[in-house]
Amino acid sequence: MDQNTLVSIILFTPLVGFLVNCFRLRSHSANVSGGIATVAVGISFIASLVAVSRLIGLPEAERMIKADLFPWIVIDTFKIHFSFVVDQISAIMILVITGVGTLIHLFSIGYMHHDKGVTKYFAYLNLFVFNMLILVLGDSLLTMFVGWEGVGLCSYLLIGFWFTDSAKAAAGMKAFVMNRIGDAAFLLGIFVLFQLFGTINFSDLNAMAPATPALGWLDPLTLGTLFLFIGATGKSAQIPLYVWLPDAMAGPTPVSALIHAATMVTAGVYMIVRLNGIFIAAPHTLFVIATIGALTAVMAATIGVTQTDIKKVLAYSTVSQLGYMFLAVGVGAFGAGMFHLMTHAFFKALMFLGSGSVIHAMHEEQDIRKMGGLRKQLPWTHLTFLFGWLAIIGLPPFAGFFSKDEILWMSFHSPFGHVAFWVLGAIGATLTAFYMTRLMALTFWGESRVPAKTHPHESPMIMLFPLFVLALLSIVGGWVGIPHLIGSVLPGHPENLIMGWLSPLIKPIPELEEAAPSTEALLMLLSILFAVVSSFVAYQFYVKKPQMPKKIANSLGPVYRLIDGKYFVDELYFKGIVNPLVRGSRALWVYFDVQVIDRTTYILADLMKGAGQFVRGLQTGNVQQYAMYF
Repeated sequence: MDQNTLVSIILFTPLVGFLVNCFRLRSHSANVSGGIATVAVGISFIASLVAVSRLIGLPEAERMIKADLFPWIVIDTFKIHFSFVVDQISAIMILVITGVGTLIHLFSIGYMHHDKGVTKYFAYLNLFVFNMLILVLGDSLLTMFVGWEGVGLCSYLLIGFWFTDSAKAAAGMKAFVMNRIGDAAFLLGIFVLFQLFGTINFSDLNAMAPATPALGWLDPLTLGTLFLFIGATGKSAQIPLYVWLPDAMAGPTPVSALIHAATMVTAGVYMIVRLNGIFIAAPHTLFVIATIGALTAVMAATIGVTQTDIKKVLAYSTVSQLGYMFLAVGVGAFGAGMFHLMTHAFFKALMFLGSGSVIHAMHEEQDIRKMGGLRKQLPWTHLTFLFGWLAIIGLPPFAGFFSKDEILWMSFHSPFGHVAFWVLGAIGATLTAFYMTRLMALTFWGESRVPAKTHPHESPMIMLFPLFVLALLSIVGGWVGIPHLIGSVLPGHPENLIMGWLSPLIKPIPELEEAAPSTEALLMLLSILFAVVSSFVAYQFYVKKPQMPKKIANSLGPVYRLIDGKYFVDELYFKGIVNPLVRGSRALWVYFDVQVIDRTTYILADLMKGAGQFVRGLQTGNVQQYAMYF
């Protein structure tokens, strides 16, 4: 099988699934439409495995599978081909997108079984996967932008899937508008880089990156990368464009798992890693990225502490974890950012699907205050959710420990890092352990608060099987990135495989000194200690002494109300931006549209009408009248 054929199978099989289901939109069979969609993504996953196995067999310097399908834009010397590349970076992404995507499609067959629009749902889901693959496989910024916009459209369709509910429809529109704001900046970034380098091809841009860093805030490289990062804040839900993602929980739960945990929201991180050669030459941009990432990680974690909707807790957790990824790339640790992207896809997809299993069992109830003690009725869901919890709070040997510890260490050790970044990262990790333990306690542990009329039941195997696979990945997924400090004392001295895999395409951090093992070990132990203590406190609060949280909330007064109100960011946006725009638009309509444009058109119309009546009066066909005129 040649390269073009292999890459085409990876890319276009989900599109075929979308087209097949489009011809069956009136069908209500989840088994048939879900089977078609799942097989389509499954074939893409198998082809991705074949492609990655080929990459492994190639010499390190030649690890690239390129498919040049056809010329797309040719204007003088500017030439863009519809070309796609599988290399060490995109290989990780296609395995996550198609592998986790296949499991989510399979889960959806059981979850969406009774929905009348199930065929349309699976068509949208396949279309999303197709556009996400364009995004990560495209060899230029323009090809990436096609997928970038495509996943934005699909997220709108899937978030607002139940559009007859006005709140759900509004959530889809909110996501669409917030992403368009970021995308406008993304386009400006593309224009600036093209003006600067004369190309928008990824490999060319990284090769042409200046050896001397851009030290001015108004330097074209700094401005171009900042514009690209603003685009990333929209797609990957960072300050200030993060507010759409929690509302996006209005869509079906498997959509949250696929789009808002494993794939689309990581696109901004992937874009920065793909252009790491450019970003490493813009230290001011890296500082902004690290700062925004660290602040987002902490802010979203504090909000997660007060949420009562099981999906909203996971949504703010996703925003926080994305903040860690941006913190990593902001301090130059691009490999650590990709590593956490991968492990996060495993445990967060697991927890979103687990929440779907809980919601399914609770007959669409999502308020964790009405749950409790569900480990008895949902033993398999509880067990798998438990592994996701252990992974996200960062306990060894679970996946989240290795990737999060690498980020915390590099935020301290990197020349682009600072002790303040480590402190913010550690605070975020501590809060994560607290609110995720709170979620476990209020959902599965303690006394049952389930209403008497509700009879929870375990999900069917078609929904449990994806949970088992993701739970396994949440346990062992981090073992490909065992740090040297730990690997040196383990039997066989395992290497950090993922960093070695990515190293040919990742620019090394300049002036990075050799790590002091004692310092690294101390920081690692501190992060574990913080997670353990925080989890223990949360367990005491929500299982042993359930009256304590309310007392603490009352004692905090306005501070608690501020956090419970999500810092009133949405309200500030409405007060400062949305409402003034609406009022200004209404005034513009009344005073300009009605008074000027409408009146002008009415006057012109009356003039034309009067002139027509006058001319008509001259040509009545009455001979006597004509004689009178003469």
